[in-house]
Amino acid sequence: MHDRYRYLFFDLDHTLWDFEKNSVQTLMVMYDQLGLKQLGIEDFDDFNTVYHQINDKLWDRFRKGFLSREELRWKRMFQTLIHYRIYDEQRARDMSELYLEILPTQNHLFPHTKEVLEYCSDKKYELHLITNGFELTQHQKLKNAGIQQFFLQMITSEQAMSMKPQPEIFKYAFQQTGAESHNSLMIGDALDIDVLGAARVGMDQVYFNPHWNPHTDHPTYEISCLSALKNIV
Repeated sequence: MHDRYRYLFFDLDHTLWDFEKNSVQTLMVMYDQLGLKQLGIEDFDDFNTVYHQINDKLWDRFRKGFLSREELRWKRMFQTLIHYRIYDEQRARDMSELYLEILPTQNHLFPHTKEVLEYCSDKKYELHLITNGFELTQHQKLKNAGIQQFFLQMITSEQAMSMKPQPEIFKYAFQQTGAESHNSLMIGDALDIDVLGAARVGMDQVYFNPHWNPHTDHPTYEISCLSALKNIV
């Protein structure tokens, strides 16, 4: 165990759980089941790109408080349909329900996820999650991916009534787990959400940057593969 850290806080989506791969698989099933090609959405790859671009924009608005959870869920589908000149709100709501039903059943993890979690557990770290994702969906993801047993607590934005990068969700995590900023480490993929949020409360951070995307920030640590976490903790 690293002399400094006792508590390891992980992000889930894009850090351990391969959101992009799982989301694409989900959209493919949905595309076929709902007959979207017959509606005029002829190219799946284009549909996938359009949806994720819209999803990213609406998640940003959600984090900033401009959208409710329910609005985010169906409006990302509605705006995708509108892109293809399909103005059908009920179909968008049906798509939202099916997407959220299928998505958490997918179980693709980033390479070395289980190996690293086992390593950290064996080293007697306390492992927790801090996530902005929907609580029920996140629990289902953990269970279906076979990694729920590694985590003592999952701190969600719904519980904390706050979202990363706001300090309140990190402070709530400290209260719930007994951790403190000086003995905790945040591991996540988003500079502006995980790294900045943790830094704001005086917490060290590991920036998971699998593609080595260039940036000008200064996280405590930076890795491109989860296995490199072993060199830190």
